[in-house]
Amino acid sequence: MKILVAVKRVVDYNVKVRVNLEGTAVETNNVKMSMNPFDEIAVEEGVRLKESGKCDELVAVSIGTSSSQETIRTALAMGADRGILVETDDPIEPLGVAKLLKVICSREKPDIVIVGKQAIDDDANQTGQMLAALLDWPQGTFASRINIENTKAQVTREVDVGLETIEINLPAVISTDLRLNEPRYASLPNIMKAKKKPIDIIPITELNIDIAPRVKVIKVSEPPKREAGVIVENVKELLEKLRNEAKVIS
Repeated sequence: MKILVAVKRVVDYNVKVRVNLEGTAVETNNVKMSMNPFDEIAVEEGVRLKESGKCDELVAVSIGTSSSQETIRTALAMGADRGILVETDDPIEPLGVAKLLKVICSREKPDIVIVGKQAIDDDANQTGQMLAALLDWPQGTFASRINIENTKAQVTREVDVGLETIEINLPAVISTDLRLNEPRYASLPNIMKAKKKPIDIIPITELNIDIAPRVKVIKVSEPPKREAGVIVENVKELLEKLRNEAKVIS
């Protein structure tokens, strides 16, 4: 069985994000970058399936600039066997990512594609679902538990009313939720070994895919600063302020 995991390079979750001077995007220059946390969970699950003997090869794929090789190397240090980078300097929307991953899947023929349910930079939560639709594969989204048996996967999903367990046929697309596992830290020996693992670099122009953006960003701005609170003497004064100043009640 071959498993493909998709990983994305994003601003580290510990960094306070700021809007760039042009107001067009989040500032990424001289900012610490790391693997998207949900993708770390996807890699960890792939590694665990490999360690349990249910996966023969684990391939990490990323779409982005040459710096995304660092993210792939992290996946390799965690236990992936090799990496694939679709190299581009342009930001790619979820539909474009799904189209590119579809081409990679047609080349690699994976039995399972595991992706993070969303990236913490755009919070789109779309790529896994779009990829499953383009491939016409079953999907198990928001997975908090995965059990693989022969040609089927049981996926426990986190839904609004609790947990839902479904059984899907392979090949399939699975997206990971927070409670699926706790990603491991890559050890120094594994980090050194990862430097010798292969990464195939594919220029995005080679794939000849329409990745034209469907959304135009007009402006990016920081939320307004919160005003200091005030102490009121009684409920009547509170109601007056809510009605006349905040205008949240009538």
